Amino acid sequence: MPRDFAASVRPTGPDRLAFWTCASVLALALWTSGAATPVYPLYATDWQLTPLVTTAIFAVYPLVLVVVLLVFGSLSDTIGRRASILLGVSASIVGVLLFALAPNVGWVLVGRAFMGLGVGLSLSPATAAMIDIAGPVNSARAGAISTASTAVGLVFATLLGGALVQYAPEPLHLTYWVLLVVEVGVIVLVWRLPRDRDEQAGHWRPRWPSVPRALLGAVGAAAVCVSASYALGAVVLSLGAEIGVTLIGSDNAFVTGAVIALSMVVIAVVALASRRVPVVVAVVVAAVATALSFTALVLAAAQQSLGLFLAFCVLSGVGYSLFFASGLGIVSRFAPEHHRAGTLSAVYLVAYLVQGATALWLGAQATRGGLESAVDVGAPAIVGLALAAMVAVVVVMRGRERRGRERRGRVAA
Repeated sequence: MPRDFAASVRPTGPDRLAFWTCASVLALALWTSGAATPVYPLYATDWQLTPLVTTAIFAVYPLVLVVVLLVFGSLSDTIGRRASILLGVSASIVGVLLFALAPNVGWVLVGRAFMGLGVGLSLSPATAAMIDIAGPVNSARAGAISTASTAVGLVFATLLGGALVQYAPEPLHLTYWVLLVVEVGVIVLVWRLPRDRDEQAGHWRPRWPSVPRALLGAVGAAAVCVSASYALGAVVLSLGAEIGVTLIGSDNAFVTGAVIALSMVVIAVVALASRRVPVVVAVVVAAVATALSFTALVLAAAQQSLGLFLAFCVLSGVGYSLFFASGLGIVSRFAPEHHRAGTLSAVYLVAYLVQGATALWLGAQATRGGLESAVDVGAPAIVGLALAAMVAVVVVMRGRERRGRERRGRVAA
């Protein structure tokens, strides 16, 4: 993969194509992740599923992804970004095909497992490749575009998916056939990427993602940031459709998808607008937005208020965007290139484990006590995680700044 972008402001020629191809892989990964969101209410109705089972469909994806990251987290640092992304998109294609053909929940669960495998193999190397191409000078821009790309994928999943479920034939399947066509188009683009690190392909062996000791503090802060954003995503993507149906009072999948897509649009806009905001400021704003968003959601559930649910969508989008971009920004700033994919895998591993556990926990709570009970229980836990992310980033960034000043003082002396 080309490495000479650091000296320029924007990629050009082959670099630009590679950069945007990797951005499309990120969008595709999150589209794949959220593709079932508008369909969950139909699964629940047609197959008589409980909230626990529907959230389990969602949770299989991040939990399988965690296993993949544990075993294959640093794969692309050895065999190359392109090869790992190709393997990942191929696995995603299998998963989407299983959804497109699924006659029952068993097929869907296996399809989710393949989706987790595919995203686990492609997400970290695609993100690392974007950071490689952008270079440290443009790390904020790369992080913003990475965040916006994931949001675009989720908009397609919820808005286009909702329209296809509501207005097109075969509501349980057609949205996946459309996604499958896009998957094939993206894998063609990935195939055209330049080969990289092929000479090391024979030296890879399964191992846990490794993080240099000097990076543990920064990686820990980044992991808590991305975990906070993914916990927010778990609420929106696993239960958002059912909460929306309850509050909107309509079973129109497009309307529900449009309401959920509002959060994703906010994620993209905030990511692009805030790329020059210092990380410490961003996480403070993100923590406040997360606290306000769950206040709005608790009140929305209690008062059956669509307006408050819309406020939750907007504020949660702000929190998700700033936390996710801040986590990626920390990695791109501190992790050296030869450790970058493994470092990102460690960050994603923690975040997806939190997301899967959050979805299962809230689904179990919703099955026992209803959606309002799940919201009441989940809100303080996720707000607490957001506050922990804020504290971790402030401590790490202040510590780095202090050590930097001390080094400059020694050099000057």
